[in-house]
Formats: sequence, C-alpha cells, structure tokens
Amino acid sequence: MNIVVISGTPRRTGRTRIAARLVAEQLGADLIDLSELHLPLFNGEKEQDELPEVQHLRQKAEWAEAFVWLSPEYHNGMSASLKNALEFLNGDTFRHKPTLLLAVAGGGKGGINALNQMRTVARGLYALVIPEQFVFDPECFIDSGRLTEESYEQISGTLSEFNRYLFVKS
Repeated sequence: MNIVVISGTPRRTGRTRIAARLVAEQLGADLIDLSELHLPLFNGEKEQDELPEVQHLRQKAEWAEAFVWLSPEYHNGMSASLKNALEFLNGDTFRHKPTLLLAVAGGGKGGINALNQMRTVARGLYALVIPEQFVFDPECFIDSGRLTEESYEQISGTLSEFNRYLFVKS
C-alpha cells in the first residue's frame, strides 16, 4: 500500500521531523517534509498550479492510498505549514483514504488542540480519519533521533492499529 507521511513542521530541526522520519520508516512510507518543500502561501489562483513544488506535492498525494499527518502544536493549533499544504489538495485526494493524525507537543498537555484541528480539516477533505491518535510529548524523546522504549512501544501500537485500517481498505 502506498502511504504518504506529511511532516507538517516548517523547522529543519526538531522533534516533529524526527517523529515523521521514524513513522515513515516504520510504515515503509514516502515522506513529504514541509521544511524542505517550499510551498508558496496558497491563494487559490491557477498560476500556482504550475509551480514545481505544488506539482510535486499533488503528485505524491494523489499517488497515496493512505496518509499520516504530523504537526507540532503552535499556539494551541496545527502548524500553518501543514494547513497551507492541505489547501493545495482537495477532497478527491483524501476521499475514503485512511488517515492517521499525530501531534508533537512542546510541553505539558499540548498536542490535543492540533489533533482536533487536523481532524476538522480532514473531515472537510473527506479523509477516513482513524480514531487512534498519538501525541509525542517532550518526554518521549531521550536524545536527538530516538524515542524512549515506552514511547516506541506506544507509537508502534498506534501504527499497528493504523495498519488494521489499511488491510480493510485493500
């Protein structure tokens, strides 16, 4: 199954990118890294359709049969980078495709608001958002590029649940 993981952080370093790469690796998925894909601010004008970055995003997304969206939580919401990227896509891209939502929190009880916003946007794009979700708290990471054993087990369980929806879809 062709799975696309969208790393919704504009930062070139940080925990969201680490988590996105880990998830993509675990699922054997293709990664769209928004810190590397320099999309313009969506304005709805047809000229943007011709931009190589927009064509690249659309091509990868249309190819996908399932998605994982990751976003850091910024000011109680999903990242503007992820929302902007999703604006370039449409309901046909996501319709009936299993979609897993993951957030990366800066601290405390963060992440849930980003998940809720992603869920609302996904509903508007007709994505089949699975009920399982996960927040990577700062305590999930022990150093750059690694998760604690407990967090690794938790995200592995979430990915196993996601896989159940992939087999239903196939």
